[in-house]
Amino acid sequence: MVIVVCLILVGLVPPVISVWASHRAKQRIVERLNRIMETGYYPAIPSWRQRRPDEHYIDGIGLMIGDITCQLNARSPHIRCAVNPMGPCDDCRSFEGRSYEHLLESIELG
Repeated sequence: MVIVVCLILVGLVPPVISVWASHRAKQRIVERLNRIMETGYYPAIPSWRQRRPDEHYIDGIGLMIGDITCQLNARSPHIRCAVNPMGPCDDCRSFEGRSYEHLLESIELG
């Protein structure tokens, strides 16, 4: 009979310890949340990412960096072009501007 009682106790000890540990963890979480609420600590909402001055948003394409009138522009938010990927587009010796003369002619004809 004593052996049966010991086996029952040995079988019940792990669940009792588990329930006790989870209750303590929940109690610590509630206490921590109460302390946070009492101190008025609220983490700041992260500010929007600051855009670089040469970064542009174009409808249908998305974010682009660099001079958008250059034909060598990669039209990407990560790289400017293959010729000068890191540097500024100002005074780039490989700059190839677009010509819009054909558009002006079609407007004048129309």
